[in-house]
Amino acid sequence: MNLALTDNTVLLKFFRSKKVAIITGDNKRVGQAIANQVGIDYVLAEVLPQDKANIIKQLQQGLKIGNLKLFENWKLKIENSRQKRVVAMVGDGINDAPTLAQADLGIILGSGTDVAMETGEIVLIKDDLRDVITAIDLSKYTLRKIKQNLFWAFAYNSLGIPIATGVLYPFTGWLLNPAIAAFAMAFSSVSVVSNSLMIKKYSPKELNPLALLLFLFL
Repeated sequence: MNLALTDNTVLLKFFRSKKVAIITGDNKRVGQAIANQVGIDYVLAEVLPQDKANIIKQLQQGLKIGNLKLFENWKLKIENSRQKRVVAMVGDGINDAPTLAQADLGIILGSGTDVAMETGEIVLIKDDLRDVITAIDLSKYTLRKIKQNLFWAFAYNSLGIPIATGVLYPFTGWLLNPAIAAFAMAFSSVSVVSNSLMIKKYSPKELNPLALLLFLFL
């Protein structure tokens, strides 16, 4: 993974409130050099593929990162915590497949192996870590649209169905014409679909902080 091609300013702005680590099978010198270049605080070097998956599992169960810059005995530097976490992983190699499968969210670079792509949830077309930020932001935008649609559908039907069944008749003597009721129901569907189509107009902009523990893997 070529982190040197990434805009460090954009990444650091997004990851400032996150716990970010590089977990790599490379030696300490390589891992530390990349971490210093990008501005990542934690590095675990010389880690076997099966140990990567185990680290993810421990973090999901509520373990937190200690001072992982102390490469030696890094397993002892993971402190206990009761707070469980959502863990995302970015990887591209065949050795990353088990860890991608273990993570709550697996993100694979476009140049990754077929095995890695099959185990992850998101595949990035370009080898640019800024697209990780875009993918997460887009997923939050999509979830926001889903919540808006659910709220609109429940509110609309909670009001419309009683009126259509004649709940106002004893008080006003007014009944809703079936044709009007059918039109109102169709309008409800159109409004939900139209709101969903707004996702097509999404474009990356100022990125909001996310409560996500993101790990970068080599």
